[in-house]
Amino acid sequence: MGKLYDNYVKSYALTESNAEEFFDIVKDIYSTPEFQSMGDYIQHADITRLQHIMSVAYLSYLKAKEKNKNYVSAARGAMLHDLFYYDWHTAGDGSHRLHGYRHPGFALKNARKLFSLSPLEENIIIRHMWPLTPTPPKYSESFIVSMSDKYCAFQEIIIKKFPSYRLKFKNSVKKAGASNG
Repeated sequence: MGKLYDNYVKSYALTESNAEEFFDIVKDIYSTPEFQSMGDYIQHADITRLQHIMSVAYLSYLKAKEKNKNYVSAARGAMLHDLFYYDWHTAGDGSHRLHGYRHPGFALKNARKLFSLSPLEENIIIRHMWPLTPTPPKYSESFIVSMSDKYCAFQEIIIKKFPSYRLKFKNSVKKAGASNG
């Protein structure tokens, strides 16, 4: 289906041995209990927030590197772009109202508590929901992360909604895992 799709599939089979440089860049984030807790939340369809974030970060890292951009900050900012501690699908009390607009600020606040961020990484986190949010990204790396986020969300929804696509995707992931092992 193409290079982007192949890399998306590979993001489901990432290990420190088949993506060593990527993990070297993000290991301090990846190893925190706060980040690992993202596996407790569903993001889109039945994909966990942890997997969603890893896919967005990996695609952003690859695209930024390909374009000779700051791939380190692209990967790190993408790892933190959805660092919020609630299930946005629930809360009948309205506390998650306007989630799409508000969660970048929550993620940035949480990321600042854990890490020292560059202005680029902060922009990646706060602007990743563009064009839903009106202010566009300031940097090309921020745009890359925003578009990677949209691509991954689209794939996650398609995987859930279309059984034949889901089967093809699962077989592709198995194949990617086997070729990396």
